[in-house]
Amino acid sequence: MAIFAQGKIEAFCGPVELGAPDNLEQVIVEFIRGAKKTLDIAVQELDSEVIAQALLDAALKGISIRMFMEQDYLRAEQPPKVAPKGSQTQRDAELAAQWDEQRRPASLRTNRDILAALLRCGVDVKADLNPAIFHQKFIVRDYRGGKSVGNAALLTGSTNFTETDTHKNLNHAIVFHDYRVARAYAGEFEELMGGTFGALRLREEDLPGTINIKGVPVRILFAPDDHPELEIIKQMLKARSRLDFAIFTFAVSSGIDDALLMLRLADIDIQGVLDAAQGGSDWAATPWLHKAGIKVFLSDKDKLPGLRKLHHKLMVIDDDIIIAGSMNYTGPANDYNDENIFVLGNPYDLPKGEGGPVDHVECKAIATFFRNEIERIVAKSSRFVPG
Repeated sequence: MAIFAQGKIEAFCGPVELGAPDNLEQVIVEFIRGAKKTLDIAVQELDSEVIAQALLDAALKGISIRMFMEQDYLRAEQPPKVAPKGSQTQRDAELAAQWDEQRRPASLRTNRDILAALLRCGVDVKADLNPAIFHQKFIVRDYRGGKSVGNAALLTGSTNFTETDTHKNLNHAIVFHDYRVARAYAGEFEELMGGTFGALRLREEDLPGTINIKGVPVRILFAPDDHPELEIIKQMLKARSRLDFAIFTFAVSSGIDDALLMLRLADIDIQGVLDAAQGGSDWAATPWLHKAGIKVFLSDKDKLPGLRKLHHKLMVIDDDIIIAGSMNYTGPANDYNDENIFVLGNPYDLPKGEGGPVDHVECKAIATFFRNEIERIVAKSSRFVPG
């Protein structure tokens, strides 16, 4: 864990199994355990029994919990197969296929088993209505109904609440101990409660302003209504000498690759690492970036044993700006998915009404923390070579 802004911002990179400093599963559990009154959770997937147990324990202590999850991880893609065994009748086989999932051993529990346990303990769990991807990953703690009901805080990042994402995939998380950040995400959660998801949103809203947390400007944007890709490009254009990134999916359908090409023409030093499976796909921006002279690396499971995916969505610009969150750099993520990004820092001396004053030393410290993790991953990755 790295602490910034006088304890108001905590940053984490994991997993420890892959040489990163933090156990992200434990980070999420401890955040849940810190709740005094409420937890509002929006997450694509939950299959970690450790995290689920923390939620069940919180519910039994009287914490009010509301939760949204991606429906695709809760329902089977097709009805179960029915195959009578031995003397079993067709009807008995049908009943077994329909009901036996709950009777399996704990080692084989699924998202649906966890869902049933949450419902039994009174957690208000709902599935999303987004026909695209519900890709959020955040928890609002002790802020509801327009006011703080305890020590309001917000946890977000690239990490799904799964065993794989917390122990086998490279990810980040960040905690803001600030009621204004909690309020911004609480507003997003209330939109979900109102039934507005993804491109189905009908509300016209102003872009959120910049919050100053002990000298660190923080901007928060949600996809698709805030069009965060435009904000990312806007921040990229502030680059003066270098830009580093670690991204799971980076497609040519994004406009961010075009911005990188323009920055390279301006002689900005750019290096980044992509997940090998995603970065090696035909639709990926990888060849274009490489051809422009950008140093592109692909994750390498031989150099980093135990790695499944590079799942970060990280960008660091000079020593001033950090962009992170749930959103991959693709057109669908910007236009259709439910996502969030946050931007930390600014190279300029902003006036108070626009997110200033800026503590550039503190912004540099945060940038250094995340850049060090990107460079660590790059050192364990392989340089892209076109086929």
